[in-house]
Amino acid sequence: MFTIDAHLDLSMNALEWNRDLTRPVSEINAREQGMTDKPDRGNAVVSLPELRKGNVGLVVATQIARYVAPENPLPGWHSPAQSWAQTQGQLAWYQAMVEQKEMVQIRNLSELETHLTLWNNEEENLKKPVGFILSLEGADSIINLDYLEKAYESGLRALGPAHYGPGRYAHGTDASAPLNQEGKELLKKMDELGIILDATHLCDLAFWDALEIFQGPVWASHNNCRALVDHNRQFSDEMIKALIERGAVIGGAMDAWMLSPGWERGKSTPKERNVTLNTVLDHMDHICQVAGNANHIGIGSDLDGAFGKEQAPYDLESIDNLNKVPDLLRERGYSEQDVEKVMHGNWLNFLKKTWS
Repeated sequence: MFTIDAHLDLSMNALEWNRDLTRPVSEINAREQGMTDKPDRGNAVVSLPELRKGNVGLVVATQIARYVAPENPLPGWHSPAQSWAQTQGQLAWYQAMVEQKEMVQIRNLSELETHLTLWNNEEENLKKPVGFILSLEGADSIINLDYLEKAYESGLRALGPAHYGPGRYAHGTDASAPLNQEGKELLKKMDELGIILDATHLCDLAFWDALEIFQGPVWASHNNCRALVDHNRQFSDEMIKALIERGAVIGGAMDAWMLSPGWERGKSTPKERNVTLNTVLDHMDHICQVAGNANHIGIGSDLDGAFGKEQAPYDLESIDNLNKVPDLLRERGYSEQDVEKVMHGNWLNFLKKTWS
């Protein structure tokens, strides 16, 4: 089944992990044997050939570059200008993939319809370019609002103001503060440009501020449920209800620490904790119970988002295993129409409504 994944850090993997994503993951992992500079070396599950094998024909692909103040212990760049430059290197990689016909950028309804027509024809999928919608995870690299306009001109169509810790525009996971004035102005400019607000990673105070100020389209590309795994990174039922009221779609994330209470990085294992694709579906199903329907869930895997096979569902060897999800949904009693909504329909409906 044609599949949309609403969150993949492809350019981060290409530039910071130095992975040639035009190659199969087996080759990527073989080349990383013996490397210890990253905790997930040799455990990659994402590449462009694997996406094609799994019929994942459209993704939301990120740029990401955090600014860190002197007292911030998180990894990142020491000035907004450096962060901007990093995102522009990531943009250059996407553009190179477009020139090599490995990928194609989707910026509007016409380009979306053309891409869907290509992927729905009978031609062999392994030759088709993977479509991508450009998203920015954390707004620290937006030096000022003139740079947001530059980013929009380059095809940026979704933005999450925060990532981890304190941000220049909004605080994110493991931090807490209301939106500052710069964050409020950012949201107003996003509204003006028609950029989708990604509510993922916003701390609770910033989340509620953002929903009040921002009048445009809202989604959560990769987020799970606090009711099942209690952590500030996840959404409470109250937050889920607020997103549903805004017509949002929430993408199920596949990082095992978000799926297993008390997960210890580097110690816990997916098999020992019985973290499977069905565990992800538990969170998606919870959102359906809150909503009373299956109109607000999709896939936002975050696979290879600074973790690999060691911290992913253990029945997933590569991202092409997303093609197991339809049968798992059917086993839970989901109708064929709802299965299609989860795999691509809800994201497509959201985009068509937003871009029409």
